[in-house]
Amino acid sequence: MNTVLVTGGAGYIGSHACKALKATGYTPVTYDNLVTGWEDAVKFGPFECGDLLDRARLDAVFQKHNPIAVMHFAALSQVGESMQDPGSYWRNNVAGSLTLIEAAVAARCTKFVFSSTCATYGDQDNVVLNEDSAQHPINAYGASKRAIEDILKDFEAAFGLRHVIFRYFNVAGADPDGEVGEFHRPETHLIPVLLDAIDGKRDALTIHGTDYATPDGTCIRDYVHVCDLVDAHVLGLKWLQEDKGSRIFNLGTGSGFSVREVMDHSRTVTNRDVPHREGPRRPGDCTKLVSGSVRAEQELGWRPERSTLKHMITDAWRWHQNGHYDS
Repeated sequence: MNTVLVTGGAGYIGSHACKALKATGYTPVTYDNLVTGWEDAVKFGPFECGDLLDRARLDAVFQKHNPIAVMHFAALSQVGESMQDPGSYWRNNVAGSLTLIEAAVAARCTKFVFSSTCATYGDQDNVVLNEDSAQHPINAYGASKRAIEDILKDFEAAFGLRHVIFRYFNVAGADPDGEVGEFHRPETHLIPVLLDAIDGKRDALTIHGTDYATPDGTCIRDYVHVCDLVDAHVLGLKWLQEDKGSRIFNLGTGSGFSVREVMDHSRTVTNRDVPHREGPRRPGDCTKLVSGSVRAEQELGWRPERSTLKHMITDAWRWHQNGHYDS
């Protein structure tokens, strides 16, 4: 059986990955402690509740399901929180991932797909980033992800643990079928926060900085649809199954959108105004953060077909209205 252990499979990206895996003939086994995930999102395969730091629990799950690969999403992922409480990020993300990697090697599960981040590159304003760009993370979140990348390289050298690492940019959108979607407590991502403001669930969207050196003064980010993103992870798994060796891929579209552009598209999709206020810049925010990589397209055959603002906001708005796990 083509079973894949998906850590964080009850979370936003992990649940979409489980759906994509099932649709392509794999059996996803979700491993999640439900601290930030939702059991209602586990719809596409077995669920095993457990923590990354619990080696005995991990060993039992590997023995029970005998997965052919690990797809690792489980992590704390809030930049601001990581600056205030770095210890939890090093403990959960790094120590937890090390425990998972050691358990995988012990179980002879030597294919590993890892969810990393463009935050490993740090603050490089107006630099179009590719996989060879220097990594200088400026917060514990980015630093923890870079450390895990280094651990994977060491375990490949020592034990033959082959891996595909995906560093991705701003993930947005939701499952077009409405089965799973984005839901965090608290919500910090631009599009769901903006939709909350439109829907009256918060009083206004705060624009953090309007004096950037961009056409409209707001910062620019590269957005990728969550369904396109998880399609890349399935392609990465197949890459490993074809014995093509370890590889790092950026996942972005190469196009960036400003905060005001996202707001304008949201008005068009929802036919509603966006209540908003202007605030100061946040520490560490870059002017422009955009992927310049074509490696995933050239080597994996990846095409981010739904990664337009219209698609991402339309799918997110549908989920926002109909699919919340707390509704």
